[in-house]
Amino acid sequence: MKTYLYKYFCVSFMMIATLSLQSCSDKESYDVTGNSANKIYVNTGKWVATNAPKSLYSFKVIQTETGAVGDVHLQYPVRSTRPMSSSVTVKSEVDNSLIAAFNEKYKTNYVAFPDGVFDMSKALANIVQGDYISKDSIEVSIDPSKLSLLTEKAYLAPIRLTSVSGKGAEVSSDYANTTVYLVVNIKSTAGFFTALNMNNPDLYSNYIAPDNLAVNLANYTYEIKCYINAWHNTPEKISRLCSFTSKNESNSNMLRFGEGDADINSLQWAKPGGNIFSNTRFDTGKWYTISLTYDGSKFVMYVNGDKDVESNGTANCTFQRFELGMSWENYPSKQYFNGRVAEVRVWNRALTTSELKLGLCSVDPKSNGLVAYWKLNDGQGHVFKDATGHGYDMDWSKTWRDNTGDGTLNQFDKSTAVNWITDDKNKCEE
Repeated sequence: MKTYLYKYFCVSFMMIATLSLQSCSDKESYDVTGNSANKIYVNTGKWVATNAPKSLYSFKVIQTETGAVGDVHLQYPVRSTRPMSSSVTVKSEVDNSLIAAFNEKYKTNYVAFPDGVFDMSKALANIVQGDYISKDSIEVSIDPSKLSLLTEKAYLAPIRLTSVSGKGAEVSSDYANTTVYLVVNIKSTAGFFTALNMNNPDLYSNYIAPDNLAVNLANYTYEIKCYINAWHNTPEKISRLCSFTSKNESNSNMLRFGEGDADINSLQWAKPGGNIFSNTRFDTGKWYTISLTYDGSKFVMYVNGDKDVESNGTANCTFQRFELGMSWENYPSKQYFNGRVAEVRVWNRALTTSELKLGLCSVDPKSNGLVAYWKLNDGQGHVFKDATGHGYDMDWSKTWRDNTGDGTLNQFDKSTAVNWITDDKNKCEE
């Protein structure tokens, strides 16, 4: 489920033109003057004019605070210079002895991968009688669970054809035509985080905690971080963000942009006793931490820890239900939120301005008064973990929504709509 948008990888192919053992189609063969042997080699079929080795594949892995993100998977066929007189099996292996020469020639500083990182279960390829190219491919990959072992800045694996089982062919002696170079560049994301992608109306639904976890709040703070990709005017200009509420939705605290005559980038807080609108006009392409506090007599909205708007009132609340987006009837696609969310929190007290400022990026799960805390940085799966350990894990395969508009809650499995994003946009700056 990752898009990363939750997958993050970049593959580039860099090769230089050579005059030997290079084919333009799978059906071309070669007659090497003075050599009657049938040679086995690699030809990726790509050409570039640059000071780089032939057959180089580059991947990127991002190391985050919660683990590594990336997809390292390489596959390619092998070829022969003439039609095979009989079927053969070609073997490939990682040859780290070539790394030093590579670094010297190309002025790089790559290091060898740790032992046991690669999956080389498909290190063999077969060329059948009469063919020039293998029916299957050499495949090299790294299990995502092992990406966290990559702690250096950049790695190189020269994957060389080493032997041929069968008659009528042999591996070419030219390393340039028998070696594929796999590079993985590591990027550290200190200060970066994983977020939940909200740009999918099918995701929108309600988590309802068990009745024994319903909590009465005489004072409270609700918080959520959001990032707006873009605004929309059709079919409506409203972008529904979320709602903190009781099981029956009494005394709700709901957030949405563009309601009524307000600007499309104005945030409405529909709260107990009435609505208030933000003074802030929100920009796209920027993270905001929105905090809603109630101290028993006053409601205050904060944006990035700064007081934005307030109103007087009294209304105790019960928290048992959290809604992502607008899930009622057929409204999800009308009021979709094109953005991302993270750091959702429920407190049983009104936080001070200084406390809100200190918690813009994250808070201690053991903080005083913290009832539930979903960092929404899980990165995989469909269960949003409650960092406090108080039992408020949100399982998005067991959500509820009134899809008919008649007040009846029906259960829905929304697990396939969960999508995680880790990229350069998800950076927290206090």
